[in-house]
Amino acid sequence: MADNLPSEFDVVVIGTGLPESIIAAACSRSGQRVLHVDSRSYYGGNWASFSFSGLLSWLKEHQENSDIVNECPLWQEKILENEEAIALSRKDKTIQHVEVFCYASQDLHEDVEEAGALQKNHASVTSANSTEAADSACLPTEDQSLSTASCEIPTEHTPSSDPEGALEVNDFEATGEKENHCDDKSSMPSTSEKETSENVPMAEETAEQPKKNRITYSQIIKEGRRFNIDLVSKLLYSRGLLIDLLIKSNVSRYAEFKNITRILAFREGRVEQVPCSRADVFNSKQLTMVEKRMLMKFLTFCMEYEEHPDEYKAYEEITFSEYLKTQKLTPNLQYFVLHSIAMTSETASSTIDGLRATKNFLHCLGRYGNTPFLFPLYGQGELPQCFCRMCAVFGGIYCLRHLVQCLVVDKESGKCKAIIDQFGQRIISKHFLVEDSYFSENTCSHVQYRQISRAVLITDRSVLKTDSDQQISILTVPAEEPGAFAVRVIELCSSTMTCMKGTYLVHLTCTSSKTAREDLEPVVQKLFTPYTEKEIENEEVEKPRLLWALYFNMRDSSDVSRNSYNDLPSNVYVCSGPDCALGNDNAVKQAEALFQQICPNEDFCPPPPNPEDIILDGDSLQPEASESSAIPEANSETPRESTNLRNPEEPSE
Repeated sequence: MADNLPSEFDVVVIGTGLPESIIAAACSRSGQRVLHVDSRSYYGGNWASFSFSGLLSWLKEHQENSDIVNECPLWQEKILENEEAIALSRKDKTIQHVEVFCYASQDLHEDVEEAGALQKNHASVTSANSTEAADSACLPTEDQSLSTASCEIPTEHTPSSDPEGALEVNDFEATGEKENHCDDKSSMPSTSEKETSENVPMAEETAEQPKKNRITYSQIIKEGRRFNIDLVSKLLYSRGLLIDLLIKSNVSRYAEFKNITRILAFREGRVEQVPCSRADVFNSKQLTMVEKRMLMKFLTFCMEYEEHPDEYKAYEEITFSEYLKTQKLTPNLQYFVLHSIAMTSETASSTIDGLRATKNFLHCLGRYGNTPFLFPLYGQGELPQCFCRMCAVFGGIYCLRHLVQCLVVDKESGKCKAIIDQFGQRIISKHFLVEDSYFSENTCSHVQYRQISRAVLITDRSVLKTDSDQQISILTVPAEEPGAFAVRVIELCSSTMTCMKGTYLVHLTCTSSKTAREDLEPVVQKLFTPYTEKEIENEEVEKPRLLWALYFNMRDSSDVSRNSYNDLPSNVYVCSGPDCALGNDNAVKQAEALFQQICPNEDFCPPPPNPEDIILDGDSLQPEASESSAIPEANSETPRESTNLRNPEEPSE
């Protein structure tokens, strides 16, 4: 199929990250002919999710730092005299300083393979005891101890890496993949039902995992398809731009979500739950009655702070941390507001930044649950695929493992006119969107990138034990040293479909100041204890045990100005990779801004028409059709589809 593509499109999109996928969907929906290609074998780029063996293959690929396909040396001959080429990069250089540690018992035998996988996957990872080998596991070196079976990632490993089936999110409801979790998955409007039912199957899961049953590395390999490990760790604000876009465009029908169940804080060496809703505040046993009144009074002010400028105008020049000290709040409350509600920097965030962040947090409370955040089942990597599916529904063409050799620029007009792919085919288009990682060093020679430090951990229990073992938590650990950054910790349980039963998947993220391991390991050591071979007599271990850990740095291209790139034609648009923020607002804003440049007079991702509203040629226009089609609201979808994600404030029949 790939070598028989049409020769002309309106828009060519290179890269399948979230911004590119949203733009492709919006362009296709507005009637543009869209070609969406990716040189990788999976959707999402650095927004992707992998099964465990898929992640090991991804690591192998980056360790070898090799090209995905063999170079075609003949593409230069396709460039005419009145044209010039902008060569695209053949290597992904966005991931650095990869280090992997296995603390679980490594009883891996030759016949151990991932259940249901089509190819055998063996992995020898850095032992927790071998610090010298661990130090040598960084990407730049050639002699490394990290190895996996194959650079090729089988698309059958996980729903998130399947180019077609992954988009059929709702089609998995009846399969064994979801097992007992079907009842406790949260379709948006029925969150209250989820909250009452989610604890029911969890007692059974706890019974299935006896306390003394140690999890081994071979178990993790066998259950590898239970894992969906995100490269970038984010949550969705329930009133954020992405949720609004999912509802408006009806793309929400392709995904399902769960509520984050609790907000945590790390204070004085202990993990505590933060009361943030009115009910939480008054039910909290951590706060005195006086503190409860103080907190409610301050949070009420934050919800309407813009109406009372006199209350904060005098403090605009100081940090939010200093401003909190001027309010009638105890140190305990100041800490909760600063680090767990506003989630802002102690030294860098102004009073206005803090008030705005606090208001946004409170504004998102109660829309779908007791916290402001949602998480997509099967991981963040589902979201780009949802928009890719919308693009395909409206006629977009998709090609994975399809390398674009160069952009062809017309010397006279200075505009890009075509691409040349790995088969030497010239594909003409009016507009070209390229993800940052595809540009060569020549194009990016003046670009200054920031880095994101990431860690992915597999642990045996939650950082804060409760009656239910199915908790989804977010925790912010403040920076201790000047110049360092706060670390965001997101802990996912097995009901999110991201890890096997009896384990938790923990994501750590911060803006880089050093390598990922140097930035994040101190926080890991505070929260977890390495899983050792020696049997621990006391079952009530103080900290969760760490089974497996991955550290890596990821490029942050979100704040790069277009002018930083060398000699880009005006009809070539740059999409950035993931940023370090908790939400996805940057990706949505970027996608909408670029879409308006391509289609200035078109609506951005309008809802699809109802079948009843579609008028075929030759049919007379019915008054009912004209009335209903004039109001293309998000809730005009069919009742069954609208149960996945809609505005809960809308009345339901």
